[in-house]
Amino acid sequence: MHLNWKRPKIFYGWWIVGACFFVATAVGIIFYGFTAIFEPIANEFGWSYAQISLAASLRGLEAGLLAPLIGVLVDRWGPRRLVFIGAVILGLGLILLSRVTSLGMFYGTFLFIAIGTSTCASTVLMTAVANWFRSKVGIATGIVMCGYGFSGLTILVIVKLIDMYEWRMAMVIIALGIWAIILPLSLLIRHKPEQYGYLPDGKESSSLIPGEGPSKKETDTVDMSTKQALKSRAFWHISLPLVFQNMMLSAVVTHVMPYLSSVDITRSVAGLVASAIPLISISGRLSFGWAGDKFEKRRVAAGGFTMVSLGMLCFGYVPTGGTWLLVPFLILFGIGYGGMNTLRVTLVREYFGRSSFGTIHGISMGIMMLGTFVGAPLAGWVFDTWANYQPIWIGFAGLAIVAIIIEATMPSVSTTIQLANKPKA
Repeated sequence: MHLNWKRPKIFYGWWIVGACFFVATAVGIIFYGFTAIFEPIANEFGWSYAQISLAASLRGLEAGLLAPLIGVLVDRWGPRRLVFIGAVILGLGLILLSRVTSLGMFYGTFLFIAIGTSTCASTVLMTAVANWFRSKVGIATGIVMCGYGFSGLTILVIVKLIDMYEWRMAMVIIALGIWAIILPLSLLIRHKPEQYGYLPDGKESSSLIPGEGPSKKETDTVDMSTKQALKSRAFWHISLPLVFQNMMLSAVVTHVMPYLSSVDITRSVAGLVASAIPLISISGRLSFGWAGDKFEKRRVAAGGFTMVSLGMLCFGYVPTGGTWLLVPFLILFGIGYGGMNTLRVTLVREYFGRSSFGTIHGISMGIMMLGTFVGAPLAGWVFDTWANYQPIWIGFAGLAIVAIIIEATMPSVSTTIQLANKPKA
């Protein structure tokens, strides 16, 4: 007796999710790994913490300025070309970093690195996922965002490379690794499912011809223009709390190892804590992605910022309360900010649709990066001035409370749509 068994076909969107996951892991090295080279650079050049932190801020500022342009380009050209170009630029930036001899060159190199990361990550990857998913966009985005979380494992690798070869050679090795990972994966990424005879989430349409758009029935119920989105209250309720989040996140991931060293925690333990932050965020990226598909996203987002606020309080009181506070800090802060990174994407997708997703998300990212520009050097300035990081961590906990209020008062999707479509008087 012969059984006719047909191998199940995997929706190609999941292959894109897998490719974007590994691209995110490789790019995450740049963001989370900076703390590992912070002290070696300070020891070699004698620069202040604020001066070194400014490099991370310049990277964030340029990434913010580029984000709207990248959003427009990804909507027009698709993500594959941008990921490939961005990876080439990013690798070259790291090699230039290994040749730095002055503060000006150090800053210029980070601006170059920002061009690479902006072109091959974040808005580009999120647009690819948002185009291929609708009802499952939360979990799909969560999986890709986990790639950034897994990059936390590389912090220990970077620390080891620096111990073995010093920081300059470590940058060259990382550049070669990024090229080996991202360049082949970029070839797997595609723009929109309609071009291949599918609808989002893998639904097939017999009436859909590859290369042509879907009928009006098959499009999303929400489909706002960029102009409509920017005029809505919802856009600002999504974007402004993320400015605060990026202030906290850039300060923490840049200064976590110097901070822990300043309170007599060894470099090896500090490296473990720095690695644990993005790794623990994986649970938040996945669970908040799932929760956002099941429950009201704006309420879930408010819960995420509540966790971030409590986590920052624990982080600030480590010198006086004990190192055990690092455990609740890692759990609360890691899960909270990880979940918010996923919800950022799904909120834009839910409120504004996908026809202009890249452009809208890019503008939101540009606004959000203002926080990155301020957070890390502000923390460095506080330490340079008072030789103590505690005031900045407590202040950030209060800032997260403001974000909770903004998220909790966000208008609903239906209200946003009604106001956007309301005829002018």
